Amino acid sequence: MTIARVDRPRRAPAAAAGASGADALSLRRRHRRRSRLTALAFVTPLLAYLAAFYVYPLYRNLDLSLRDYTVRSFVAGDAPFSGWENFRTVLDDPTFGPAMRHTMVFTFVSIAFQYVIGLALAVFFNRHFRLAPTLRALFLIPWLLPLIVSASTWSWMFNSESGVVNYFLHFFGMDPVGWLTSPDWALTSVIVANIWIGIPFNLVILYSGLQNIPAELYEAASLDGASAWQQFRRITFPLLRPVSAITLLLGLVYTLKVFDLIWIMTKGGPGDASSTLATWSYQLGFGTLLPKFGPGAAVGNILILIALVFGLLYIRVQRRQEA
Repeated sequence: MTIARVDRPRRAPAAAAGASGADALSLRRRHRRRSRLTALAFVTPLLAYLAAFYVYPLYRNLDLSLRDYTVRSFVAGDAPFSGWENFRTVLDDPTFGPAMRHTMVFTFVSIAFQYVIGLALAVFFNRHFRLAPTLRALFLIPWLLPLIVSASTWSWMFNSESGVVNYFLHFFGMDPVGWLTSPDWALTSVIVANIWIGIPFNLVILYSGLQNIPAELYEAASLDGASAWQQFRRITFPLLRPVSAITLLLGLVYTLKVFDLIWIMTKGGPGDASSTLATWSYQLGFGTLLPKFGPGAAVGNILILIALVFGLLYIRVQRRQEA
């Protein structure tokens, strides 16, 4: 008796390969989904922080500038919409012109001197003499001190009656100067203090840039008979240009919004002699018994817009350097 043999059907090789490819594709999709969820978990705290401390305050500031807020309506939240009226009020105010001019003078004079002095110190410390690390650390002290301490110290030094600056003027037979009480000297005084505070930042950034310049270039220039000034003009300054651009733009954005130093030293006075957009915005919003929230917020938005322009310029310069 013959028993018929029944063979089991075998899966075609192509079908097996297709199933294996489908499993691999599904695995890759799950892996990508898991990676996205992990990335989102890390980014969510940052997004929450930005929304709570940047996006919402900016929105509230814009809302304040577009409504007619009083103390009662600020609490009740029923301020009527006024459109661009607060901005027109600010632009027509006689304080706007001097505040804008003081802001520009304070910003550009400060960053110019900070950069020049910081660059000179960076080149000096790049010589690697014995006391260079110690002296560099000492120059960082203004940057490490709390700003209220620095501002209070400069206020004491520029005091008209007991300040050390007027003491030295008297010692050399000169008349005392009302550094913080004279309209002719108040802005100069806060500029000097701000320059002193900003020099360490420029020193650190520019010194780091100098470390990336190959020493062989200076050795070759010395063999060719180039002087120290020629080496600086032909090698140091051109190769340091990208770092210089970043330093100046960061200093510009930071200096535009300086408030605490000026407020502690002069409160924008005497009169409006040292008032900037930052101090004027604070005076409108919080400096009187009847605060003008709308115009104060409008001044703040104008300052934000100016800083944003320079911030976009900084991003553009940075992208060009990376390209």
